Amino acid sequence: MMKHEILSVTGYEKIFKIEDPSVGLIALIALHDLTLGPALGGTRIRPYRNIEEALEDALRLSQGMTYKAAISQVGFGGGKSVILADPKTQKTPELLHAFGRAVEELLGEYICAEDVGCTTADVTQIRKMTRYVVGLPHSKSSGDPGPFTARGIYRSMQATAQKLYGSDSLAGLTIAIQGLGNVGQNLARYLFWAGANLIVSDIDGERVEAIVNSYRARVASPEEILFVECDFLAPCALGGILNDQTIPRLRCRAVVGGANNQLLTDAHADALRHRGILYAPDFVVNAGGLINVAAELEPSGYSPTASRDKINCIYDSLLAIYKIAEENDQSTNTAAIFLANYRLKNGIGKRITPPIFHHS
Repeated sequence: MMKHEILSVTGYEKIFKIEDPSVGLIALIALHDLTLGPALGGTRIRPYRNIEEALEDALRLSQGMTYKAAISQVGFGGGKSVILADPKTQKTPELLHAFGRAVEELLGEYICAEDVGCTTADVTQIRKMTRYVVGLPHSKSSGDPGPFTARGIYRSMQATAQKLYGSDSLAGLTIAIQGLGNVGQNLARYLFWAGANLIVSDIDGERVEAIVNSYRARVASPEEILFVECDFLAPCALGGILNDQTIPRLRCRAVVGGANNQLLTDAHADALRHRGILYAPDFVVNAGGLINVAAELEPSGYSPTASRDKINCIYDSLLAIYKIAEENDQSTNTAAIFLANYRLKNGIGKRITPPIFHHS
């Protein structure tokens, strides 16, 4: 029998803890802010050590989604869900169905999607119990978000090059990519054709070999990749990698990557600034996936052209954030949060029409 518990966390609209012992489900759904529309955010499946670690992840991720949605003006709020399970050994159709029933009970306040540990096949199972899900394999779906997320990172790198070097060409720049999942692989392809020199790393040797063979990239070990000398460092794995231990050892001009929550704390944005390293706020840089999947829910249906054009605007958004930070003598992270909060306070980008689930 499913059990629901509402957790009270200051600054968050609602936090739900869901348990169904019969299928081994323990999950959290965090709704950070619904000012601009219903919460849209992926479902992460990880073998967290405990509920406290899972909650911290859900809170940070859902807040990041609020800022991401506000900056991107997609008409959604910020939410995220996490399931405490090993996706390789504990993920079952029954567990996913139970989670889907929990999402359905929120009546559209939260819309889920794939994320780390949660695949297209998994959201298809979740869909059997709820319509409030996107990224499904059907004719009106937005499809694989990887290329769109990578495109946003690429445009962010162009904006950063413009800021640092006075030209948005990436030809000849050395760019280090940490993590060669779907996003990292697509980013490597974009950068290769732009003429960049690549240094890559991943815990999966086959992924590294494929990128080396295709693009003649140099290889760094997972322990070395953050500290190689480069123009741009692109974290595209898990978060928290910019911290007291790593920041003093960085040898890059800028950090521009796709991972969520790259800063261990907001204070680390100031640490980067004091070192003269330009930080492109991750919730601005990696918004391409959200922009693409949000397009699925427009009344007119999904349009890859509209997604592409909106993702290209990340370039201008990031340059505006760099300008705000410089004018106010503050970190770029603080400037981005200020811009997001300004849009939240004034309802800029607020959803007017309800989302349409074309798979229903």
